[in-house]
Amino acid sequence: MHLTRHETISGPRWAVDGHWLPEDFRLDSLLRDPYPAIRETVAGARTDEPSGGALLAPIEDHQEVWAAGVTYLRSREARMAESETADVYDRVYEAERVEVFFKANGWRVVGHRGRIRVRPDSNWDVPEPELALVLNRAGEIVGYAAGNDVSSRSIEGENPLYLPQAKVYDGSCALGPGILIDEPDAMRDLAVALVIERGGAPVFEGETRTSRLKRSLEEITKWLFADLDFPGGAFLMTGTGIVPPDDFTLRPGDAVRMSVGDLVLENEVQ
Repeated sequence: MHLTRHETISGPRWAVDGHWLPEDFRLDSLLRDPYPAIRETVAGARTDEPSGGALLAPIEDHQEVWAAGVTYLRSREARMAESETADVYDRVYEAERVEVFFKANGWRVVGHRGRIRVRPDSNWDVPEPELALVLNRAGEIVGYAAGNDVSSRSIEGENPLYLPQAKVYDGSCALGPGILIDEPDAMRDLAVALVIERGGAPVFEGETRTSRLKRSLEEITKWLFADLDFPGGAFLMTGTGIVPPDDFTLRPGDAVRMSVGDLVLENEVQ
């Protein structure tokens, strides 16, 4: 089941598989339930009326997006190459504890075909295409979206303590185009791809698979919920295995297209 959130005259409204859900449907209410109940609720609430309107980020204002770092070998190598304190990334890659960090409040998240941004005080910026897990209040994986963890490599590389500034700013997080409600087994070997276009022509392309993650999806999720509650559920980006070369940086006007499985998320750089 594919949950999408749309812009309408009366405000945001949710749909499933191209048909409206009731106007009072809320994601935070849905994510209080276990996975079987979630599927049953969504299927039973589907109307016969076709949905429409521009897509919004599939998240509500009071929910949060978190992210895990250095979960792919390629990510570890890139972080070590950019950093003046490279050993911290090697150590966290091998450590028992996963690196998790706050990324965005729901109201800050950009949706499909919305505009992502690069910081004006950074000169080395990249998109990070990631599998974004959708988690219920109990920490159970109930679905996924495509996520873009836009990052300043120059700021993080200068000092790891600058991570919040490298990761959290206006236009640094995109989710979409919707949420696929599914079990974790469906997410363990998804294709992840990235294409960046400049002036209508590709300037970078890359691909990986979620099966190349060093850690299981459940292990990554466990560390987010280790001592933190999410009454209305949460989103967790699982890290990137696609990193453009060191001489590449995003520019305003670039078009970023990423896919996770069948989900395709497109954004323009501002």
